[in-house]
Amino acid sequence: MALPNVAYFSMEIAMDQSLSTYSGGLGFLAGSHMLSAGYLQMPMVGVTMLWSYGYYDQRISHNGQVEVAYIRKYYDFLTDTGITVEVDSFGEKVKVKAYLVPPELFGTCPVYLLTTDIEGNSDWAKSISYKLYDGNEKIRIAQETVLGVAGIRVLQAAGYNFDVVHMNEGHALPAAFELLRQYNGNLDEVKKKTVFTTHTPVAAGNEVHWVDTLLGGGFFAGCSREQAVELGGENFSLTVAALRMSRIANAVSQLHGLVANRMWEWVEGRCPIRAITNAVNLHYWQDKRMSGVASFDHLLRVKREMKEELFRYIANVAGKRFDPDVLTITWARRFADYKRAWLIFMDKDRIGKLLDENKLQIIFAGKFHPDDVMGKEMFNKLLTRSHSLKNVVVLPGYELQLSGMLKRGTDVWLNTPLRPFEASGTSGMSANANGALHLSIYDGWAVEGTFTGINGYTVEYEGLDDEMPWEERHWKDHECIMNIIENQIIPTYYNNKQEWARLMRQAIRTSEAYFNSDRMVVEYYNRLYKPIAHDDTSAGEKKKEMNISETPTFDAWTFSNIK
Repeated sequence: MALPNVAYFSMEIAMDQSLSTYSGGLGFLAGSHMLSAGYLQMPMVGVTMLWSYGYYDQRISHNGQVEVAYIRKYYDFLTDTGITVEVDSFGEKVKVKAYLVPPELFGTCPVYLLTTDIEGNSDWAKSISYKLYDGNEKIRIAQETVLGVAGIRVLQAAGYNFDVVHMNEGHALPAAFELLRQYNGNLDEVKKKTVFTTHTPVAAGNEVHWVDTLLGGGFFAGCSREQAVELGGENFSLTVAALRMSRIANAVSQLHGLVANRMWEWVEGRCPIRAITNAVNLHYWQDKRMSGVASFDHLLRVKREMKEELFRYIANVAGKRFDPDVLTITWARRFADYKRAWLIFMDKDRIGKLLDENKLQIIFAGKFHPDDVMGKEMFNKLLTRSHSLKNVVVLPGYELQLSGMLKRGTDVWLNTPLRPFEASGTSGMSANANGALHLSIYDGWAVEGTFTGINGYTVEYEGLDDEMPWEERHWKDHECIMNIIENQIIPTYYNNKQEWARLMRQAIRTSEAYFNSDRMVVEYYNRLYKPIAHDDTSAGEKKKEMNISETPTFDAWTFSNIK
């Protein structure tokens, strides 16, 4: 039986740093999906947006604080398809032009890029494709309308006969409504073609808008208000509607499968949610020096080389000189409150002693949403504190290139989310592929891929999912992390290099064995696009008690601990 033709819709896809079409983890994951689909020559195309200003450029200003800068991007390496379609959004006819990333450019499957920043559009219409995740609600809705509605129309104009529309997060939901319009309101026909990936239990990651605002933005592609309300409610939830409009959906780790099924069990008429664990493209992320390393001594030597390369970059950018023989821990990911960048600094004296004694070096990097005041403040507090601390640096400009450099040049990759809000996380997978050990809260993919004493370290304790105040949880997690660093990681790193090299080797092997997006793409075909078995029993039907409440907001208490 021939494989189905798949159209993969995602608001962001990170294919190469030269193409600013991503913000962070979701884009990195989508990029790995496209790279593996291209490598395996699967019948798939991607659909995303061409952002004139990207997400934003992050840099340190003259006053020592982080600043958000928007620099217009001009590309001369994209293929003009000659296709222009039109969508209705907030009373305007918006023209959408399509460019193509051909497979030979970055090694992906073909990817269509949509832009409204063209002649013939009003200034407002042009601005729809200016900035990824624009904070203006109407612009954001128009972006989703363009991605989904125009995306379907572009593929049809290009003659791509898709069998499956894969909506990577709720941003692409208008694609399902455009199909609903074309099928004259027949939801069963839409479900035959549509699958959906939900990425997070965090409230901010599950968009909600008033239905009339979406209606005005063209989000429903001409479908009626009544049908929209029936699918997503008057206070319209993109995730709820996507679960009702899809044949099948997936969560992005095995633990997230349990969480997602429990979180959305109240949704009548929803599709089954299976669990397909995220992965990273090893052809892109793994340094060739780490593949097939012959001996422990060679492994340690290569890691030291990588650290030297990273530390030269740090010296040039931040003016700090790090030592390749000192244990280096990196925290690098999106600066969101639940990811708790500040966690390791809660007991200042305890962490300060390790830094002063030259037992430890710590690197921070990551972006916050440009409108996230708390995320920006968190970044600036860490940045300010790093200036007076020995062996600590905060790096701006967390893009693909810096991400790869950090994963190659670090010894321990630190992951500190508040369980169970990290649905998967993938940065630790590519760090593992380069011989960095994962030190993680027992959440996301770490539950199924980080094994203490074998390839890394996880934070586990009795009462892991018990109800407790947020402050108590933070201190408990902090204490466990510090105990692991002091009693396991530091003694092994400095006193038993052969054991450290063995752990590195096993981290690499684990990443290569399972957390490779080549496996992930094949699994998507077998379990989502063309299911071998039609068993709708989902992981969520296994009962597991978990504390899933509203996403916490970390206020003044949080920041008082990182001054």
